[in-house]
Amino acid sequence: MSELAIDPTCSALLLVDMQNDFLHPAGAYARGGASTPDLAALPERLATVAHAARPAGISTIATLFTVVQTPSGPLIEPHLARLRPFLGPGDFAPASWGQAPLDEIGSIDVSVEKVAYSAFHASRLEFVLSRMHITTLVVGGIVTNGGVASTVRGAHVLGIDTIVLSDGCAAFSTEAHEAAIASLATITRITTCAEAIDAIGSIT
Repeated sequence: MSELAIDPTCSALLLVDMQNDFLHPAGAYARGGASTPDLAALPERLATVAHAARPAGISTIATLFTVVQTPSGPLIEPHLARLRPFLGPGDFAPASWGQAPLDEIGSIDVSVEKVAYSAFHASRLEFVLSRMHITTLVVGGIVTNGGVASTVRGAHVLGIDTIVLSDGCAAFSTEAHEAAIASLATITRITTCAEAIDAIGSIT
């Protein structure tokens, strides 16, 4: 049995921003030239964890970065507009193909829209976790030093236990990813996708 214990009655797999506009070859980021091999490899890797979690009774929750659309244009935060000037109307729009989770991940139990780095900011994530009696989150997604780190730190403030999949996260540089994982290790458990799958497989 793996030393990593995951209780399916109070745990969920939290997939941070695994969306078409971020990672699909036809999505907004790919069209803007913002992609890396590490990011491209992530969906298949996390899909293996998600496929193991479902039959074990572990819920899958997807956070969906969302850009609110208005008649005068999309509400893109200034810092994001500077980083990703290629983003425009329709990208990450509510209920759009670009906002949706990647097909490779498979079925999602609950989706939560987010408008900031942290999935807890101005969202219903805390409400969902409370009503589902979730006290532990197994976390993977993008980007390690952005949405993942902010969400994990938000969970820490709320007293929610987290397990971060070190190879189930990716950033736009290896250095940024490794620095974020090292920093998060002070407030969370760090494991790999394979170790998480082994722990899930030990659930009877």
